[in-house]
Amino acid sequence: MAGPRVVITYCTQCQWLLRAAWMAQELLQTFSDELAEVALRPATGGVFRVEADDTLVWDRKAEGGFPEITELKRRVRDVVAPGRELGHIDRKTP
Repeated sequence: MAGPRVVITYCTQCQWLLRAAWMAQELLQTFSDELAEVALRPATGGVFRVEADDTLVWDRKAEGGFPEITELKRRVRDVVAPGRELGHIDRKTP
């Protein structure tokens, strides 16, 4: 299946594999029809970065922490399927 590719680069020294794998699972479940793959890329040095089709979606160092999964899904959606609604994630609370 041709489609966008998401890469989650995570720090092995910080033991962030489980966090990266959980986020990959969430993205695959949400974007099962849009994504070709979600790859996990081990690295070092405190990196946690998410890219969709070579577009930086999240960088832990630049953003000052990890994304909430709802925010990550919004940002990935904006790159891979901009017209798609995410249901309750897109609803504004009063």
